Amino acid sequence: MPSRGYSYKGSGTNSSGNHYCSRDYGNGSNSYHYSNSGGSYYYSNPNGSTYYNNSSGGSSYTSPSGTTFSSSSSGSSGSSSGSSARKK
Repeated sequence: MPSRGYSYKGSGTNSSGNHYCSRDYGNGSNSYHYSNSGGSYYYSNPNGSTYYNNSSGGSSYTSPSGTTFSSSSSGSSGSSSGSSARKK
């Protein structure tokens, strides 16, 4: 196992210009991310958390325990005023 703590499982770009990359952490934990040609992207982390950004100012984060935090671009860039938490 490389000193960085993971090895690449695969990556690529499909014919629509969408990119993906997956990693193997060697302990049963894997992760991947993808980015679409339209600018949105998604991360699935080895701890079970996920992050999604829709490229229009909206995003969501789900913690390893399943609590989801969301924000939108409702006029408050970088602020948590549009955030909510809900259990999946």
